[in-house]
Amino acid sequence: MDRDSRQTRWEQRTEVPLSVASLIFLGAYAVHVLAPGLPGVWHDVCLTLTMATWGLFVLDYGVRWRLSGRRLGFVRSHWLDTLVVALPLLRPLRIVRLYEVVQRRHGEPRLSLHARVITYAGLSTVLLGFAGALAVYQHERGAPGATIRTFGDSVWWACSTLATVGYGDVTPVTPVGRLIAVGLMACGLALLGAVTGSFSSWLIQVFSREEDERPPGR
Repeated sequence: MDRDSRQTRWEQRTEVPLSVASLIFLGAYAVHVLAPGLPGVWHDVCLTLTMATWGLFVLDYGVRWRLSGRRLGFVRSHWLDTLVVALPLLRPLRIVRLYEVVQRRHGEPRLSLHARVITYAGLSTVLLGFAGALAVYQHERGAPGATIRTFGDSVWWACSTLATVGYGDVTPVTPVGRLIAVGLMACGLALLGAVTGSFSSWLIQVFSREEDERPPGR
C-alpha cells in the first residue's frame, strides 16, 4: 500500500478531531488564565486538557512522520505542524485547517484564491492575537513594574503588535512576555504581507481584465 495514500487517509480522518482539540485547548487555557478564582480542581482539569491536547498533536505528528517515510524531509515540508507541536501558542492555528475543510465542496474551494488568503490570514490573526494576549497576560499580570495588568491591556497590546504599530504605552517586561512579543511581531509582518500581496494581486487582475474587455480604439 502506498505511503502517501496511508498518510492522506490518516490526515483526512484526524483533521476534524485535531481541530476540535485545538478549540478545547484554547478554551481550557483561557479559563485557566482568566478565572484565577476558580477552585483548584478546575484549574487541574484545565491543565489536564491542555496537556492531553498536546499529547494528541504529538501522537498525530509521530504517526504522520512514520507514514511519510521521509524523516527530515517531512519536518521541512510540515514546518507549521512542527511549530504547533513545539509551541503551544500556535496550537489554535489548526482551527484554520478545519475552516478549509468546511469551505470545500465536491473537492473544490468555495472561495477564490485571494479570498482564501485574506480569510485564512484574518482567522490566523484573531487566533494568534487571542492566544498571545492570554499568554502575555498570564506572565505579566503579577510581574514587578508590569504595565500589562488587565486582560484588556493585553488584548490592546496584542492588536497593536500584530498590526506592527507598537504604540509603546503597554509593553511586556518579563523574558517570556518579550519572547512572545517577538513571535507576534514576526507573525504580524507575515500575515500583513500575505493580505496586502493578495489584495494587490487581485487589483492587478481586475485592472487587467477591464483592459482586455475594453473595446479596441478606446
